[in-house]
Order: sequence, then C-alpha cells, then structure tokens
Amino acid sequence: MKTVTFKGGIHPRYNKEFTASKPIRPAALPRIAVIPLQQHVGAPCKPLVKAGNEVKVGQKIGEAGGFVSVPVHASVSGKVVAVEPRLHPSGQQVMSVVIESDGQDTVDENVQPKGDIDKLSDKEIIDVIKEAGIAGLGGAAFPTHVKLSPPPDKRVELVIINGAECEPYLTCDHRLMLEQTDDVVYGTRAIMKALGVSKGIIAIENNKPDAIAVMLKAASGYANNIEVVALKTKYPQGAEKQLIKAITGKEVPSGGLPADVGTVVDNVGTAAAIARAIKTGMPLIERAVTVTGRGIKEPANLMVRIGTPFSQLIDECGGFADKPGKVIMGGPMMGIAQYSLDVPVIKGTSGILVLTEEEAQAPQVQVCIRCARCVEACPMGLLPLYISRYALAGMYDKAEQYNAMDCIECGCCSFECPAKRPLVESIRLAKRAIAANRRKAG
Repeated sequence: MKTVTFKGGIHPRYNKEFTASKPIRPAALPRIAVIPLQQHVGAPCKPLVKAGNEVKVGQKIGEAGGFVSVPVHASVSGKVVAVEPRLHPSGQQVMSVVIESDGQDTVDENVQPKGDIDKLSDKEIIDVIKEAGIAGLGGAAFPTHVKLSPPPDKRVELVIINGAECEPYLTCDHRLMLEQTDDVVYGTRAIMKALGVSKGIIAIENNKPDAIAVMLKAASGYANNIEVVALKTKYPQGAEKQLIKAITGKEVPSGGLPADVGTVVDNVGTAAAIARAIKTGMPLIERAVTVTGRGIKEPANLMVRIGTPFSQLIDECGGFADKPGKVIMGGPMMGIAQYSLDVPVIKGTSGILVLTEEEAQAPQVQVCIRCARCVEACPMGLLPLYISRYALAGMYDKAEQYNAMDCIECGCCSFECPAKRPLVESIRLAKRAIAANRRKAG
C-alpha cells in the first residue's frame, strides 16, 4: 500500500511494544472523581451543582461558558462534596466539581439514544456533539462542535480522521481502531454529514498494519466516500498541519486553520466518542488511556472515567517498577511532566508515561555547533536555533520575525540537537511572551 508523508520530522524509538497488543480494559471507578470545569481550549464551564447535590452518570454538571467551550458531565454517580479549585494536569489550580462515588454507577434519565444518523440533520448532529461535551481526544481538546461550524466563507471539502498516533509509547488510538472499528467509521460519517462533506479519509501510520486492515474492511461499505490512507511512520505525522500536507499536498497558511485549505481534522477517539453520543446518548465521561513506560510494572490500555486520579491508574498497573524519574501526561515528545499524582484524568489525557530515573536524567547543555540538524528536522521549515537564541536573549520581537508563532512545539529540534540545547522550551517561552505582547497591544 502506497504511503504518504511530509518534509522533515524524526524517527525516535517508538516503544509501543509495551502495550500495542494489550486490549483496552475498564479501569475501576474512582472513589473520588475530580472533574475540572476547564478541560478544553476556550472558556471554562460554569458549575451547575453545589456541595450536597446528588448526581448521576452522564448528568451535566458544568455549562459551557461560551461558543468556544463544552459542558462537562458527571462520570460517576454519588454526592458532590465540593466545588473548589483543585490541581489540574496543566500544573494550575482549576475550579472543579468533586464527586464522592456511591459505587452504583446510576445513569441519568436524560441519557437516551439520539436517533438514526441518516435521519438527523447536520445541525442536530452538531448539537448532539456539543451537548455531549466532546472535545478533541488527540490531546489538544479543542471543542469539536466549533471545528464543525466553520465560517460561511470557509468551504470544507474533506474530513481527515487522524489515526496516526505518532507519539512514542501511546497505543490507545491503535487499540480503539481495532476494538471500536465500527464506531470510528460511524463517527466519521457523522462528522462528514455535519459538514455536508462527501469525502472522508481515515489516515493511519503504516506501523499499524492490523488497524489499516480492519479499517479498510469496515469502510468498504462506504468506498465511494471514505478512504483509508497509509502514512509513513514518522514523527510528528499526526500533527494537524503535517497530516494535511501529507494527504492533500496543501499547506495551511501561517496563522491559519485547516478550514483555510478546505479540511477538518478529528482524532479517531473523537469519532468513536461521537458515535457513542449519537447511539447511546452518553456524553464524554470516559476515554482510553495508555499507562506505560519502563517505570511501570504492568503497562496497560485502560478505559478510564474522567476525574480518576493518576495515582489510582498507576496502582491498577502494578505500581512503579522502581523509583520513578518522571511521570508525564501524554507522550515523551509533547507531554506535560507532573509533580503530583493527585491530578485527574481529563478529556485530553491520552497517556500516563512513567520514565525511570536513568531515562529522566537531564543532559548537560553544550554550546550550539551550528550543525543545522534542528533545521532539517523541523516539520514547519523554521530555524529553531535562531528563534531559541533570540528567546533566551529576551529579544521576542526578533523571535517573532523568525515565525516563532508557527512552531507546533513537537520537540523535533530538541530531540535532534547534539548539544542538547533547550530549543523547544525556549521557543515555547518566546511564544508565550509574543502572545502576551499582542494582547497588551490590543
């Protein structure tokens, strides 16, 4: 099968063998579920409950705070014991609804099937997705209904369902494609109908031949509309702009969005969640999470209720294999290091990676040798060494001139750098400073 790809990128050790063959199994219900009211890009939710209220599974407990926002729902049944700031995987304190589970898992009466996809209108599908609280499950957690509501002047002609899962260690999307194949296709059809699009592509890296095979079979009944495309295994093949470039040959303009080139991209997990929301009426209360790494005794793929503490999942996987060096939400390239295991699983938690002390040792930083390996690796065609130099010097205007804001923070530059320069870290710093300066300037 022919493969497509993009310019640049790297080939890290993928380490997917820890969990690639392990089916998704349900994690235990949390005794205490901490559900942040901010789990998505955009405005935080407004709480609909208070301490003392009884809640049921699937009940809306937080209302969307604006158009770019999604509601949140109770992932367990029980009693609300607090609505207060709690530690979030981002490292910040975020207002959260804390629920003490009664262990009964009683489902809210309003959770009902939404009807046949062929009989739902585009607006009805988008409303179901919004009310289900669905945000991108690939990690970015951008509200899905917003993606499916492009401006009138943006004509979308193609839907790409992202099954690349290029981040090392993570395998939850791979397992979803194998185990919830029909839901991925059903969700793809729903997204296409919501956008009025007749062409959809499910894109999968060619290191997952079993997923490609089952998806080809499942999509065969829609061969005129849904195609399965094999991607060359390379990081960051799953990044939105690189995926679009590989498949369509089109380049999303600087500062632009996929809709600017007639495309919408959604994750395979998002598609499956949409299918469940339509078929059963159950909102986004759980997600697949890969718990993995050499620092964990029994790596696994788990279906986890939102609000479950990281500590519980680590215990369910046998605990630490040795003294951990670092615990990361997500993968090693774009994940977020944690300083507490009390943080909850949120909508964007694709994995929990435990590195050993040896793996987590910080390398000694050397002087840049101007080898240009970072330039060759950059999938955005930037000059990371110059952006980093200006960032470290506090010259953010110069960093902006070198297109710092186009950086997707994939970490390819830092990975390739033989001098172990803090390239992506300093560029991220520059981006924050540039964004702050733009806000001040109005």
